[in-house]
Amino acid sequence: MAHDSLYAAPPTVEAELGPGRLATLRGLLGSWDAVIVAALVVAVLVAGLTVENFATGRNAQFLLLDLVPLALIALPMTLIVITGEIDLSVASMVGLCSTLMGQLWLSSGLSLELICVLVVLLGAVLGAVNGLFVTGFGLPSLAVTIGTLALYRGLSFVVLGDQAVADFPADWTAAVVQNIPGTSIPVVLVPLLLLAVVFGVVLHATPAGRALYAMGNNDQAATFTGVSVARTKFWLFVVSGAVCGLVGIFWTLRYASARGDNATGLELTVVTAVLLGGVSIFGGRGALLGVLAGVLLLGVLRNALQLADVDANALTIVTGTLLIASVVLPNAVADIRARLHRRRQRQPVAS
Repeated sequence: MAHDSLYAAPPTVEAELGPGRLATLRGLLGSWDAVIVAALVVAVLVAGLTVENFATGRNAQFLLLDLVPLALIALPMTLIVITGEIDLSVASMVGLCSTLMGQLWLSSGLSLELICVLVVLLGAVLGAVNGLFVTGFGLPSLAVTIGTLALYRGLSFVVLGDQAVADFPADWTAAVVQNIPGTSIPVVLVPLLLLAVVFGVVLHATPAGRALYAMGNNDQAATFTGVSVARTKFWLFVVSGAVCGLVGIFWTLRYASARGDNATGLELTVVTAVLLGGVSIFGGRGALLGVLAGVLLLGVLRNALQLADVDANALTIVTGTLLIASVVLPNAVADIRARLHRRRQRQPVAS
């Protein structure tokens, strides 16, 4: 017998918000990458209008050069975090590679080309040490890389002590800051973009990339599907170390100085950029586009605050705040999306 329900059905989301507002809300919550890109656009516009000298070619050059080390290290860090691991020793590896470069140039008599190859190999070895402890001995990557963070930084000062090596060839130091003719875009950005394309294709368009997400969601399930979890993670740490070797070379030549304290604190900025870009700290979720947008957003904010003569301690506070927000906000957005989805599924039962 047909009759009206004794209990009124709960109001639908469409009824409460209206179809137009609901569609807008779903769009905003649909992609964290889009949120970060929008925030980046707003930050650039506000800084360009309110901060003196921000919207100049000279500042754009310095901003992009500052972002090169951050973006380079963020590429392998993204893959590592997606698998559910982390590498906090990246800045210390950069420092150790920088001091080795300085020591070899100071005393070995080798060509700078050969020294650069050796430095990248050293970075790969340092990354392999991290990978061995994590995958070979089954230790947590957080604990391992906190330990090697201190170890590698200490070794940096063992190699050079408190001295700095600064007499690198002028043509090399000029090359790393050279612009593309007629622009304010550094030439070094070209290989960075090529590497970003390679990492993006691997992550988003290959079975290896799908395996990384599977590992981040469930190591054991990924193993049952034929993924070599330990070997894959090991090589990710090796790649991370090799990239840190490249960054050590760039850092040394850009500032024409090999020092034991080079890149100190960079690991916090890298992790902030990766998480701000939407990569889950728990693994299994994230995209490279969001990470690159996070790198740019973080760089723009820090650059604008520096131009505005904000104290260095305040910059650290901003970075820490963004790190916390990058963990809390994506999870809050995911929770809101889940609640909206459940409410959409709640329909009145026809009698």
